[in-house]
Amino acid sequence: GLRSGKLGEQCEAVVRFPRLFQKYPFPILINSAFLKLADVFRVGNNFLRLCVLKVTQQSEKHLEKILNVDEFVKRVFSVIHSNDPVARAITLRMLGSMASIIPERKNAHHSIRQSLDSHDNVEVEAAIFAAANFSAQSKDFAVGICNKISEMIQGLATPVDLKLKLIPILQHMHHDASLASSSRQLLQQLVTSYPSTKMVIVTLHTFTLLAASSLVDIPKQIQLLLQYLKNDPRKAVKRLAIQDLKLLANKTPHTWSRENIQALCESALNTPYDSLKMGMLSVLSTLSGTIAIKQYFSSAPGAAATTARSFDLVKLAQECCYHNNRGIAAHGVRILTNISASCQEKDLLPLEQDAVFGLEALLVLCSQDDSPGAQATLKITLTCMVKLVKCRPHLSQSVVESLLTQLHSAQDSARILMCHCLAAIAMQLPVLADGMLGDLMDLYKLIGQSATDKKQELLVSLATVIFVSSQKALSTEVKTVIKQQLENASNGWTAYRIARQASRMGNHDMARELYQSLLTQVASEHFYFWLNSLKEFSHAEQCLTGLQEDNYSSALSCIAEALKSYHKGIASLTAASTPLNPLSFQCGFVKLRIDLLQAFSQLICTCNSLKTSPPPAIATTIAMTSGNDLQRCGRISNQARMKHSMEEFRNLATRYGDLYQSSFDADSATLRNVELQQQSCLLISHAIEALILDPESASFQEYSSNGTAHVESEYERRMMSVFNHVLEEVESLNRKYAPVSYLASNTCLCNAVIALLKVPLSFQRYFFQKLQSTSIKLALSPSPRNPAEPIAVQNNQQLALKVEGVVQHGSKPGLFRKIQSVCLNVSSVLQSKSGQDYKIPIDNMTNEMEQRVEPHNDYFSTQFLLNFVILGTHNITVESSVIDSNGIVWKTGPKTTIFVKSLEDPYSQQVRLQQQQGQPPSQQQQQRTAYSRF
Repeated sequence: GLRSGKLGEQCEAVVRFPRLFQKYPFPILINSAFLKLADVFRVGNNFLRLCVLKVTQQSEKHLEKILNVDEFVKRVFSVIHSNDPVARAITLRMLGSMASIIPERKNAHHSIRQSLDSHDNVEVEAAIFAAANFSAQSKDFAVGICNKISEMIQGLATPVDLKLKLIPILQHMHHDASLASSSRQLLQQLVTSYPSTKMVIVTLHTFTLLAASSLVDIPKQIQLLLQYLKNDPRKAVKRLAIQDLKLLANKTPHTWSRENIQALCESALNTPYDSLKMGMLSVLSTLSGTIAIKQYFSSAPGAAATTARSFDLVKLAQECCYHNNRGIAAHGVRILTNISASCQEKDLLPLEQDAVFGLEALLVLCSQDDSPGAQATLKITLTCMVKLVKCRPHLSQSVVESLLTQLHSAQDSARILMCHCLAAIAMQLPVLADGMLGDLMDLYKLIGQSATDKKQELLVSLATVIFVSSQKALSTEVKTVIKQQLENASNGWTAYRIARQASRMGNHDMARELYQSLLTQVASEHFYFWLNSLKEFSHAEQCLTGLQEDNYSSALSCIAEALKSYHKGIASLTAASTPLNPLSFQCGFVKLRIDLLQAFSQLICTCNSLKTSPPPAIATTIAMTSGNDLQRCGRISNQARMKHSMEEFRNLATRYGDLYQSSFDADSATLRNVELQQQSCLLISHAIEALILDPESASFQEYSSNGTAHVESEYERRMMSVFNHVLEEVESLNRKYAPVSYLASNTCLCNAVIALLKVPLSFQRYFFQKLQSTSIKLALSPSPRNPAEPIAVQNNQQLALKVEGVVQHGSKPGLFRKIQSVCLNVSSVLQSKSGQDYKIPIDNMTNEMEQRVEPHNDYFSTQFLLNFVILGTHNITVESSVIDSNGIVWKTGPKTTIFVKSLEDPYSQQVRLQQQQGQPPSQQQQQRTAYSRF
């Protein structure tokens, strides 16, 4: 490794450090590793120094974990005094890479200033790199270096290529208003003094970045860029102006005035170049999806309201919709779609049809072409279609018909995207009628016998659309066609993906057959058990499809059959889990489903028993005179069972809530599914309370979902309609027959259970696939060498517990939600007492503390001071939970436990022993009081 005499082995050891940091990203290792690297930097040759520099730049987010920053900087900085300009240059780059942890080191500032005057180009370039990094971090350095930079840029002795490298430093001069203002003045002078293309491009871009950081000058900058776009004849300058306008449109769309957008529209209408027109339309399409578009259409004060089609933006979009360049046409259509979606004024309604016609034309054009450019344009077109249909549901029929018509003649890659679009539209609105199923089935048969990847993908996409379109159970003919095609042209993975989609859409009979056929095609035991569990779950859900209202005995036998399959499935699922993939969400979801089915079964049994032993005729009078509403149920056992049933459903709702809170990485559809299960439990518990136990105080308001949000799936639509129906039924019974007869209430409860179970359960994406992965790793100090061994602490001292943590991400961090802060909860419980049994206040027996910390570069640390007054062994538990950017708390874990042994301090022990022996404290000990010390 690093101690080797061979240069190659030393270099290999150095470049492996970043992987080590990823594996164990805690300060104790990172600190010692960087000190070792600093030693290598100090004594090694330039190639080793370069390797250390690359490692430092790759591990930038770990730099703040270096504990001995002074020592690290001292070892690196010693090389700045070398006679070798290359060694000095590498050191400057090293200091620049460390600017985040040493922003105010004056010796580093001084060295950078000196090196800017060097005669060696390599050293000057390194000094420029370091100056840019320090300017971004330190206000003092930025203020101090600004004049030096401006002198060098304006100096005649500085070569032009060096000026081009110095100008971008000015983008970091945004620490205060005066500094930003002086930098803007300098840049303004440069733009006019040096009109060469390269100089104008670098200066304008620096100008834009400075404005974007300092915020106050953005409107001026937009005007300047529009001026260059309009008046400068050079295409390179125009392209840069467009690129910078796009940056400002993304960052601050609210600063764009009506005049700015108008000027951009005029430039786009007048330019003869397609490439520039496409750039300008790209800026306008970005703005059309933001608040800027509403500012544009709100009429200027004093001016008469004009019709929508007379606006230049609309004219431009309509003109571009049918342009022979696909990219321009896509942007034109996107602008029209965004206007139709965000502006609800009557004048703008005719634009809907323009948008639909443009989208259909582009769909026909792109679906015939297999090139990557056409596919990218097709994606934009289909995204616009989904957005338009979501905001304007009355357009859905024509959009869907055009998609179905085009499916037959399109290329395979385009068909896949079009199927995704159809499925997305059909999930939101039930637009795919059974009449359209024939077209889809014909296409499914036409796909052919080839087994290319595109065909496999198309089989999955088409099957998804078929599952979405056939809202009820699939017909035998459809199932036969799908299975036949799978046997002919598919591999096992395609069949599994189709089965997975069937489970998501609630077509459990199809899913069960496909899982059954795959059981013998997998390579490992774990996969076999996973598929077997899915097969059993699908069979269980299929059993519930035969439920009928008012037939309670068959309902009980169906639930019993389903439970039997679920128990087999959970055994297989447990066998499929591994330490690396524990399947905790899946097991939790299925266990809750089993308990819910058992609770439903128990409730139907209780209702049946009420029928066989009804309450006496005077039960209501007894209840009124005794003041106990439960007397209306009749026998004590019936009362207790109904109350127990209600509590069980409430308990299940709480457990569903816990499952929801622990699923930080789940997609929104999965979370909504869990929420619906929770609401079904609360609905039944409310119905029991309202109809039987306590009609006066029952209220479902506290459990209702937060507003009627946009329904995203057919499953949610059907569940919501059942909820509304059951609530209406309960309310009408309470209104008509107060108090409600036991017979009516029993029938209502049983029918509610059957209605809920008749909606086929949807197994959502997170059950099968984890797109986002987030975990927290905790390290506690002090920590014992052996986990079972306690840490010794004297009872008159406090324990400083340091908690460090690292947030670890998968391949797509922050896909659904991001961590804003981490909540650490520390609690201690006395496990066993030692010594005398005094009466001690409860406050001293436990520690309960909570702190919130914001992770920086995925690392956080904090400290807790804990008291252990009582002698004995204490159990300390540190639990972490996550707070996302919306302020929602997620119980992600982990939970770590350590033991502390509280010991009596020696002096108290000595005093106690002497008192037990009946001796007075010695003279020397008597003097050890607070006053006598002085």
